[in-house]
Amino acid sequence: QVQLAESGGGLVQAGGSLRLSCAAPGDISSINRMAWYRQAPGKQRELVAQSISSGSTDYADSVKGRFTISRDNAKNTVTLQMNSLKPEDTAVYYCYFNGIDATMMYRTYWGQGTQVTVSS
Repeated sequence: QVQLAESGGGLVQAGGSLRLSCAAPGDISSINRMAWYRQAPGKQRELVAQSISSGSTDYADSVKGRFTISRDNAKNTVTLQMNSLKPEDTAVYYCYFNGIDATMMYRTYWGQGTQVTVSS
């Protein structure tokens, strides 16, 4: 199972910003869905934002207006711009891809996770 590496996590004060990035593996030729999930201590993993190949995007209600997901189809990368961060945004953030690989098989990929900590 290929695991991806996210970048951009860290510690920030409330009201600050962070930008997370993640690149898909080289063997995926057609990506359908790119997404970011997060998991806070003692809580289930939740969807934060997703971008579909059709161009649509969706956000969790808790991050609407503060977070922006964007994708670069040429580079197969996804980013999450997080503004106006709150302590409740503290979690491990995971990137996610699904799509078709070079052998025409459907594949899903998860990132290893990056810690985002927002201090009050």
